[in-house]
Amino acid sequence: MSETDPRTALHYEVCGSGPVLLVVPGGAGHPMGLGGLTERLADRFTVVTYDPLGLAHGRLGSPVEDQRVRSWSEGAHRVLHEVLPGGEGAYVFGTSSGAIAALDLLTRYPQRLRRVVAHEPPSVAVLPDAARHRAMFTEVYDAYRAAGPDAAGARLTAGLMESEGASEERHGGVGAHPPSPEDELSSPMALFLTRVLRQFTAYAPDLVALKGLAPRLVLAAGTDSRGQLLYRTAALTAELTGAGFAEFPGGHVGVVQYPGEFAERLVGALTQSPPQAYR
Repeated sequence: MSETDPRTALHYEVCGSGPVLLVVPGGAGHPMGLGGLTERLADRFTVVTYDPLGLAHGRLGSPVEDQRVRSWSEGAHRVLHEVLPGGEGAYVFGTSSGAIAALDLLTRYPQRLRRVVAHEPPSVAVLPDAARHRAMFTEVYDAYRAAGPDAAGARLTAGLMESEGASEERHGGVGAHPPSPEDELSSPMALFLTRVLRQFTAYAPDLVALKGLAPRLVLAAGTDSRGQLLYRTAALTAELTGAGFAEFPGGHVGVVQYPGEFAERLVGALTQSPPQAYR
């Protein structure tokens, strides 16, 4: 579904029935790989899958500017205004960059939300060593510009795993090069690396506001992410705000790898009252 004006278009899909659950994908917002999750949730919720840039709705290949967290969260609010009956609240699930947008949505429009589950948001500003990680994300961008997505992906993986020697990662191999501008616009991964990653990881959550909204918030991280950067980020955000914390199956892309188990855990995190820390 979308509006007709491409400058203000809203792109989203709706399936299922029950209370509204807004899903905000990670990466550049392309909902690829989330079908297994949404199909399993559709018997419990009206699942609304938001596509902030319309990448799955004919906009892939169109020019994309640097993205802002606020734009995604305000777009998500507009989607809720369209699909949510007056006086009702929605559940929200966001993963990765979508989890950052979900945190911002909660601080800006808490009156429309029942509970938010934010899975591995890369909001490294909460960490005491935030500057080091922001520099790492800049290195990822530089690796992309110098040698293309494979080099950038390798640098990002090393940085997220906080593996020894990550700072010594080098750019690409023989013949490595970035895609052409046209190819870049047709690649959701390239758009994430160039238009989303640095911009969203610079976002500092409003911890004071989130602390006041703690009963409506669950931070989440994958069991396979233990000891890694985004597990630490999620756990510390939960600690600083008093929100719930839950472990989910898999790692950063567990939602794609284990959709059935992930959906089961998500239902529990959304509906448990009050939210509790559980692993």
